[in-house]
Amino acid sequence: MTTDTAPARWDRRIRQRLAHGEAAALGELYDRFASLVHALALRVLGDESDADRLTCEVFAHVWENPGAYDPKEGPLRSWLADLTHRQAVERLRRTGAADGSSPQEIEEKVRAASAAARADYIVSSMPAPLRAAVDLAYLRRLDYRASAAVLGVTEDEARRRLRLGLQLLATAHQGPRAASPPVTGGAR
Repeated sequence: MTTDTAPARWDRRIRQRLAHGEAAALGELYDRFASLVHALALRVLGDESDADRLTCEVFAHVWENPGAYDPKEGPLRSWLADLTHRQAVERLRRTGAADGSSPQEIEEKVRAASAAARADYIVSSMPAPLRAAVDLAYLRRLDYRASAAVLGVTEDEARRRLRLGLQLLATAHQGPRAASPPVTGGAR
C-alpha cells in the first residue's frame, strides 16, 4: 500500500539521482511524466511537432538544472506541469508576435490555451472515481442514472462524484491554483 509520503520520497530520490548525473533517473522521470508534459504542451501549442520539441526541451532543462526543482515547494508532477506550461506559453507568445498577431490576440490565445491546459491537468489529477464520472457524463454523454449503472454505484454516489469533478473543473477557468499550471505574466 502506498502512503502519502511515497511520492514525495520518490521525488526527492529522483532529484538526488539527477543531481549526481544518473541518466537512468532521467529515463524514469521521462517514462513517468512524458505523457503529461506532452499533453500539456500540445494543449497550449496546438501542434504535435511543437509539443514533441517542447517535451524534449523540458526534460533537457530538468537534466541540465536538477536543482531547479525543490521538493519542499510541492510534487514533482506539479513542478513539471508548471515548467511545461510556462515554456509553452512563452513559445506561443513568441510565435504569435512573429506571425504579426496583435498583443490582444496573442493574450486571448494564451488565456484560452491556459484554461484548457489547466482543465486537462485537473482531470488527469482527479481521483479515478471522479474522473470516471466526468468521462461518462461528458465524453460518453450518459446521465447520472446510466453512469451509476456503469460505475456500479448508487445514483446519489454518481451525482456526488460528478458534482465534485465539475467543481474541480470549474477551477480551470478561475485562474491558477496551486495544483494546476499557472498562467504566466508577460514574456521574459
